[in-house]
Amino acid sequence: MEFVDHDSSGEPRRFWPGNELAARHRQLQLRRKKGDVLPELPAKLTTKVCVELHPDQHSSYSKAEREGVVYLEKLGAEVRVHHLIALLTRLKQICNADPKTGRSAKLDDIENRLAELTSQGYKALVFSQYVDETFGVAAVVRRLKQYNPLSITGLTPQAERSEVIDIFKREAAHKVLVLSLRVGGLGLNLQEASHVFYMDRWWNPAAERQSEDRSHRIGQSQKVSVFKYSCVGTIEERIDEVLESKQRLFDETVDDVSVDLGARLSREDLYSLFGLTGASESG
Repeated sequence: MEFVDHDSSGEPRRFWPGNELAARHRQLQLRRKKGDVLPELPAKLTTKVCVELHPDQHSSYSKAEREGVVYLEKLGAEVRVHHLIALLTRLKQICNADPKTGRSAKLDDIENRLAELTSQGYKALVFSQYVDETFGVAAVVRRLKQYNPLSITGLTPQAERSEVIDIFKREAAHKVLVLSLRVGGLGLNLQEASHVFYMDRWWNPAAERQSEDRSHRIGQSQKVSVFKYSCVGTIEERIDEVLESKQRLFDETVDDVSVDLGARLSREDLYSLFGLTGASESG
């Protein structure tokens, strides 16, 4: 705003977060919100589901985090952001499923919810940022086989994606469609599903909103319920806290604009997730 907005003398105007900045945004910012142009669209309700790790997961998670932090501390001044990201990824994957036993507190909860909603004739979308058979889309498909799940990931040939979607829309036997988050956020119309599950959270809230809007869009006749999972006492909770604090700042200053908050996690934010300091980090 300071770059584009100037006073009568041509000098840049100075702003601080607060009412003045929000009011100026409303004067200069042209936006079209979905709720303004589609008032007839049913409500979308979002629920954060916090689950306790299964004992098997807890054991694997604690070991991985303990060893990972020790490794980072040993690196000292040689620590780089990619070391932190690698540990974050590992811990987030264990929150999805135990790598040794396959036990998953998240899938336990999702399966219980699906039992009720599918018995009432509803269909669901399940998203994960991972695609493998241990932590991601393939693991979800295997666990939910009783619901005849279909799946789409970046590995699915383009020609097959339309066929999978047509089958999901047409055949009542297929209650669940499992998608990788990147693919599921692009150009799909899935109004037949009224429930959306996020097995794991993406760092970009805008990408999440795009993916859940595959269901919450023109043609949807039912209320859409969105469930976003995280595990208690894990890195997922800490990431959520950081991102939510940043989202609140953007909500207050730029009127609920969707931004890539993941790209705005500072080096210090990443270090703080593990109780480390990033003073020595240079790249």
